[in-house]
Parts: sequence; C-alpha cells; structure tokens
Amino acid sequence: MGDLMDDTDGGQAGTIVLVHGLWVNPRSWEGWKHHYEARGHRVLTPAWPGLDREVEEIQRDPVGIAGVGLEEVVEHYERIIRGLDRPPIIMGHSYGGAVVQILLDRGLGSAGVAIDSAAVKGVLSLPLSTLRSVWPVLGNPANRNKAVPLTAEQFHFAVTNTLSESESAAHYQRYAVPGSARVLFQGAFANFNPKAATRIDFRNSRRAPLLFIAGGADRIVPPKVNKANWRLYRKSPAITDYREFPGRSHFIIGQKGWQEVADYALHWAEEHTPARV
Repeated sequence: MGDLMDDTDGGQAGTIVLVHGLWVNPRSWEGWKHHYEARGHRVLTPAWPGLDREVEEIQRDPVGIAGVGLEEVVEHYERIIRGLDRPPIIMGHSYGGAVVQILLDRGLGSAGVAIDSAAVKGVLSLPLSTLRSVWPVLGNPANRNKAVPLTAEQFHFAVTNTLSESESAAHYQRYAVPGSARVLFQGAFANFNPKAATRIDFRNSRRAPLLFIAGGADRIVPPKVNKANWRLYRKSPAITDYREFPGRSHFIIGQKGWQEVADYALHWAEEHTPARV
C-alpha cells in the first residue's frame, strides 16, 4: 500500500500514478493497481500525508490526518512525480481528481484522468445530494481542523448508493477511514477565496490531455458537477474530454464492473500520451 517502489524505468508500458480521494487511502485502488500491473505497467499508489498505514490501523487511530490541507497533498504528489524518470499517466478519484487537475496545470504528467472529480474553484453547481453528502462535516465549523469519519449510513448514501446495505457495509469496513475536514472546507469555500488551493488556469494550453469520467448515479459528485468542471476548460486548446458511465455510483472504481472504467481510462490516456522518442 502506498509503495513508491524505485525510480527506475517502468518499461515500455510506462508508469501510472493513482491518487486516492477523501475518506479512503491507497487500498481503494487495489483492483486497478493489480489490473494495470498485469498489463505491464508500473503503478504507484502513494498515500496522502498521514494515510500511509493500513485501513484498520487508521480506523483505530487517525493520528496525522487532522489539519492536512490540499496544498500539502498536492505538493506531496508533485515531489513524487518530479522524481520519476518520465512523466507518468496520472489518475485520481474524487478529491484525487481535483489533485490531478492541479498537477496537470503545473505541467506534470503525460495525460490525466479525473474520475468523479471533486469540484475545483470556478465550478458553481451545488446539487442537493452533494450538500446532503458533505453536510455531516461542513455543518459544524468546529470540524475544520479535525479528522472526521463518515458513518456506515452516510457512506452508503454518499459513496455506495447503488449497492445493497450489506455490500456497502463490507466496502465501508474495508476502505473507509476518517478524512481531513480541512480539505473539504477548502473545496467547499474555494469560490470565496481568491487564493483557493483548487484554483486552475483553465486556459493553460501547455498542460497534458485531461479526461473527466463521471458516474451517472453519483450522489456526492453528480455528473452535472463534472460537466460544469469540464466546460471550464473549453477555451483551452489542450485536449479535454468527458465520458459518463450510466448507473455508476461514487464508488465507480470499486463497484461491480470497475474493469470497464479502468480499461477505458487507460486506453484513452495511452491514446493521448505523446509517443516516446
């Protein structure tokens, strides 16, 4: 989990960096990691600061998570990616998708995929299902610098709503950890902060190609949010695409059929990655 491996060449298939989201850790990518490694890729799944431990340990003691901000998360991944021999494909889920957008804007990566991406500064859409999903954290300003978990019921509503209660409970036990509320507050109030951590130069013509993937049944980041984010890039000549998978929840990277999403993301990224010389 979170193994950075070494910095030697990953072979002809190249390197993929997977960025997890809030309320989980790198274990959320376990299927994708093995899936891509079986195809010859070198796959890195670094943890956010404070989350490079087993899920069960974090659930017992969330020390090191509280107060971690998006700036620290982005800088952590930037250091890792700049240490690689070649620009990798960068994929991120949920807040990891916002991190991917920021990293590409900084000139990193050969291609990026933002899956059910949390909104960046400039996205104005706020569906009621999003508000209900995050209100257990945002509803109390005292949470700002705390590590706050979702309950099993909240996880089912916001993340695994297309699954049965028993399926959701099993995934909650395996993947869910407390999340840094500071990250959520930074994202939620970005449009009121001129120096927001999620600000992007949407006109950046030099960034790598970017694909948005949305789950059609996602409650915490409904497709309209990802579409609004995608449209902000319309004035950039850099490639920006959008693909929606009907019936998929926010747990799109782990629910039944995730291989279809993983294969589409990789195929798109490889098609849009500049050929090596």
